[in-house]
Amino acid sequence: MKCLLLTALFTLNCCLLSGQQLSNKQSKNINTMENSKEDSLAISKTLDIYFKAIHEGDVALLSSTFNAGTLLFGDVKGQPYAKTLVDYLDGVKNRQSPKDSGKPFKGEIISINVINSIAIAKVRVKMYDFDYHEFLSFHKIDNRWLIVNKMISDVTE
Repeated sequence: MKCLLLTALFTLNCCLLSGQQLSNKQSKNINTMENSKEDSLAISKTLDIYFKAIHEGDVALLSSTFNAGTLLFGDVKGQPYAKTLVDYLDGVKNRQSPKDSGKPFKGEIISINVINSIAIAKVRVKMYDFDYHEFLSFHKIDNRWLIVNKMISDVTE
């Protein structure tokens, strides 16, 4: 009888501990999901600034969305594209903004994927006669999500 009682207590204790561990894992998953949602929202806000700055040609605002060492790669109208952030911002500074051109502009977030302090956003930017599909890599630096790499491809036919 004593053995049966001890076995029952041991089994109950194991079940309680297992349930607590499961609860801790579920709590951690919920926290991770909440952090991911918060991070995705923060990245969305950065992308809203990015789109607004491109549309208006606001170089100061645009540069606030990038890390200083960002590199840009891809293709435009079938030609290779590679620039430093400084070269890219200089090009934006010296062109007519999409807003001033009167041509349609649309910035659209397709997806955002976050893992810890890194993320990738897939976006689409229609401006001038271009239809850019972009992959923007983000890193959370000093509690801010900044673009650290930009890859583009113009899919205009």
